[in-house]
Amino acid sequence: MNLGVATALAVAVATSAISGVTAYPAAFFAPYQPNTALDMVSHLPGFSLDIGNAVRGFGGAAGNVLVDGARPTSKDDALDEILKRIPVSSVLRIEIIRGGAPGVDMQGKTVLANVVRRHDGKTKATIAVAGDRWYDGRLKPALRLEGSKSIGATNIEASVLLAGFVDDGAGNGTRIQRNAAGATINSGPERSVGGGAIYRANASIERPVAGGKLKLHGSLAKNPYRYRQDDQLVPAGEQRERDRQDQDTAEIGLNYDHSLGGKASVETVLLQQFGRNDFTSDFAAPGDLEHFFVGKKTGESIARVTLKARPNRLLSLEAGAEGDFNTLVDHTVFAVNGAVVALPAANVRITETRGEGFATVTWQMRRTVTLESGLRVEASKIAASGDVVSGRTFVFAKPRAVVTWSPDDDDQVRARVEREVGQLNFDDFAAGQATLADGAVQAGNPNLTPEQAWVFEGAYERKFLGGADATITARHYRLTDVIDRAPVFGASGVFDAPGNIGGGRKDEVAFSLTLPTDKLGIPRGQVTSQATWRWSSVTDPTTGLQRSISGLKPADAEAHFTQGLPKWKLTWGGDVIDQWRQTFYRFNEIDTDQLKIYVSLFAEYKPRQDLAIRVEVANASGHGFEHTRQIYLGPRNTDGLNLTDIRNVHAGRGIHLRIRKTFG
Repeated sequence: MNLGVATALAVAVATSAISGVTAYPAAFFAPYQPNTALDMVSHLPGFSLDIGNAVRGFGGAAGNVLVDGARPTSKDDALDEILKRIPVSSVLRIEIIRGGAPGVDMQGKTVLANVVRRHDGKTKATIAVAGDRWYDGRLKPALRLEGSKSIGATNIEASVLLAGFVDDGAGNGTRIQRNAAGATINSGPERSVGGGAIYRANASIERPVAGGKLKLHGSLAKNPYRYRQDDQLVPAGEQRERDRQDQDTAEIGLNYDHSLGGKASVETVLLQQFGRNDFTSDFAAPGDLEHFFVGKKTGESIARVTLKARPNRLLSLEAGAEGDFNTLVDHTVFAVNGAVVALPAANVRITETRGEGFATVTWQMRRTVTLESGLRVEASKIAASGDVVSGRTFVFAKPRAVVTWSPDDDDQVRARVEREVGQLNFDDFAAGQATLADGAVQAGNPNLTPEQAWVFEGAYERKFLGGADATITARHYRLTDVIDRAPVFGASGVFDAPGNIGGGRKDEVAFSLTLPTDKLGIPRGQVTSQATWRWSSVTDPTTGLQRSISGLKPADAEAHFTQGLPKWKLTWGGDVIDQWRQTFYRFNEIDTDQLKIYVSLFAEYKPRQDLAIRVEVANASGHGFEHTRQIYLGPRNTDGLNLTDIRNVHAGRGIHLRIRKTFG
């Protein structure tokens, strides 16, 4: 653990009114009978887990949970998986840092959780055996093995996960096609099924070296996925699609943390990742045979050094630099009835050299006011070769300031101003698609500019009823170089592709509530909920009219309930995810996805503290998913509507059974 961060957190807990840190001891979570640190984090008042972003580089990929005051150093090992591997017996307390605290790297977040573990030197192991049975008779077993051992000052951890899964976005339903006048021209049943497996192994070793702490870690993962879809359209005839995806990743990393005295430390991170992702889709309909293949090979090398200093208990400084080198080799083939169709940027090699320098100051200005301010300067050079030869260089300054005012222990006001710069998605540089049945073959565009935004955010948080928490947050984004969908012209015609479409705006209002139910007559219960509403406006590159940003959900919400029944050694509860909608605007069609309400229920029996048996009904509501395509005769600004294609499928229910045993 970083000694500077550890000291800061220890002081912060003792002076929570000053530093904005609230500590929740392990006893706080006991009524909910959790098994892992992930279960505990889900019950933190006013906190919602963010596992981080799948981006290149190390700094921008951070989630919002620390472990022993330090950020997990693996990018390939998801934050929720790391928390699953920490048994509740190993957790001493969990701290919430709101708005910033001297000595704590907020990772660009306004709220962080810190899981503080017990270091008792015991050997610990967990074995979990699970099985899912789905509505159509499919059985998906799972096995999880985890262990940790301390040999003197050396800590060793390892885990293996072997699990099958079902794609609950697939199911059975209907498909209807209507002409421009609204008359049905084709209809029939649709049947789809999808699923795959996760094979993953992780290992790490941590020990003192040369006056500091060295951690080495590695991981291997394999994720195969299969999907099939059969539509019996009358009178159009049968349509079939078969998709196959094979994705492999590997990662090795090093983290070295060294104290430079009682007031400073230096941290070094080295990371290497490799990846392969092959996707094949075959589509068959009367008179139409289509084949699509895309193979991707990726690599990423990261080196990062961070210097942290704590001149006094009210002030902390952080500065450092990060360098990254990334590669993507992409090969794409698209054929219709045996004839190869030329796609723009079908075969490309992308390289990116990135560098970032950063500095952050956190200052406890007054007893009730904390200021976090910083500046990051990012420079990158992206080069493409193959079907498209290009090279572009970008330099962006990203200032940030967060002010936190805590007039008392129950109220806090946070304000943030920051310039955010998005990261170009390598997948946008090369031709790609979703599924052939959706007609979503798209061209690549290697001439993109990163999207930028000035973000203005304000939040008010209120604690009440001795454990309840309510937070309302408002954000306004002034957008530049928005990346959305735009037409591009190739040798074989016009294609949909990602493109910069100009400026725009986005606004959000988010509300979260954590409510213990004891005073409502339901002892040892807790309700957590959150909802977000969004509004946006950009100029459509095809029509020139104002519209919302593609893929942005206007609203989403979810609620969770848990109650502990210690007399029966039971915990039960459920989750509700409200329906949502998102729309994508392409030059010749408008696609809308709607997911209906999703409900799951669970009950867990713990005859002993080291043994838990859980039964869960997944998708108890049998939610539906509707995908609508409005297909135009040509560009939407010049041609009229030709066809509306509506797919409405309902995923079936599943029963999940898990037996979890811990040792040590």
